[in-house]
Amino acid sequence: MDQGRCSVVITATLGLAIMILAWAVAYSQPARKDNSLPSTNFSADGSVDRSSLPRPAHGFAHARVATNPQAPDAKAVGEKTCIACHQLEAEHFTHTLHSLGLHVANRSDPTIPVCEACHGPGSEHAAKPLLKGLIIGYTKNSGTPIETQTNTCLTCHAGGPRDHWLGSVHQRNDLSCSDCHNTMAKFSVEGLMAKSSINDTCAQCHKDIRLQFNRRSHMPLPEGQMSCDDCHNPHGTLTSPLLKTNTVNETCYQCHAEKRGPFLFEHAPVRENCLNCHTPHGSNQNTLLVAPVPFLCQQCHTNFLHPNDLQTRQSLGTGLHPDERVLGRGCLSCHANIHGSNAPSGVRFHE
Repeated sequence: MDQGRCSVVITATLGLAIMILAWAVAYSQPARKDNSLPSTNFSADGSVDRSSLPRPAHGFAHARVATNPQAPDAKAVGEKTCIACHQLEAEHFTHTLHSLGLHVANRSDPTIPVCEACHGPGSEHAAKPLLKGLIIGYTKNSGTPIETQTNTCLTCHAGGPRDHWLGSVHQRNDLSCSDCHNTMAKFSVEGLMAKSSINDTCAQCHKDIRLQFNRRSHMPLPEGQMSCDDCHNPHGTLTSPLLKTNTVNETCYQCHAEKRGPFLFEHAPVRENCLNCHTPHGSNQNTLLVAPVPFLCQQCHTNFLHPNDLQTRQSLGTGLHPDERVLGRGCLSCHANIHGSNAPSGVRFHE
């Protein structure tokens, strides 16, 4: 028994000695560069080699302290001073596109501001935080005029889709960029929208239009297959109502190219404007029609070739005098190619 215990003790001692020797060898050799982590530069102590930092994105590299006409003598105080009071706002802002871009730019060039790029110099606001207007705010009761708010945004976002913002219906109705966008929090996947999607953002004001998409025949907006900005440019256009193209028809042809033509025989109201027969958002009639067929057709076609009796409710299947032209597809049973025809005998749009 004594010899067995001695052998166990000797074996354990040898094993411990081998482990200690292995650790000593490992820590006595310098770490391999290919296995070592790169330096983080997280510490604020000492100088930082800015040549190794990523270059700022082009748009954020030109950011400067915004001009606040209501506080012309204010001085820039830096992001740390802002965070001292606005910790919650800073946490929400951290995950946004503007935060990522401005912080990368600030690391490469400390003169590029973060908070004050949009809110203007903060010295007077820090001294008198309860006095409105000393910092550029983006809410209705912030004390900052709408013009100052939008001009600050357009300092970086001028041009492109915003070429016609001045004079647009949204600008004339005193809308601010912050009515549709929220740069301080990530509520949407793209566009920094104030709501979770473009459609929900537009529906804040255009509730009547949003309800039209609940009708039996509607554009596939509720299904998520399109959004309001597929047809409209909310930042302003030369046409009304804020269409992305020059005319209603050109906007519709973006998806309905088969209706574009040119046709050998053209239907005049179709060529003039799609809205003569269709409502663009939603309708209780088939194919977004403004009225049921044949009542829609008879708005123009009366006392012409066909019997000149006007179709009314009494011509329906449940009326006193049912008429076959009202039943089924009505006029479209024969005049199938109502948008236009290239057939030699297509003057009546039969084929």
